[in-house]
Amino acid sequence: MRIQVAALTASTLVIGFAVASVSGSRALGGVVLLVGAAGCSWLMNMLAGAKPTVVAVGCVVVLFVLSHLLGRIIGAWPAVLLAAAAAGWVAFALSASPVAAADPH
Repeated sequence: MRIQVAALTASTLVIGFAVASVSGSRALGGVVLLVGAAGCSWLMNMLAGAKPTVVAVGCVVVLFVLSHLLGRIIGAWPAVLLAAAAAGWVAFALSASPVAAADPH
């Protein structure tokens, strides 16, 4: 399940940016991000509990902001892909909490 959380986290950032780019609507991309974040948060909470979930969400928000700043240097898509990869890694790493190990389901 850790891989699914990481994949969902990373793909949420990529799909949110793609929707905003293709549609020309940043608000629509934001809706995709919010829906994806809700799903990621729910899964992460089930796996690892509230504390790792809050830390993961905070890290992803920071990565989201950094992707905007980095986009000015390396371009938008490379920055989004880099942020998505880092966000996926964060979700994967933080979902390995004692809660995940204690409950085999």
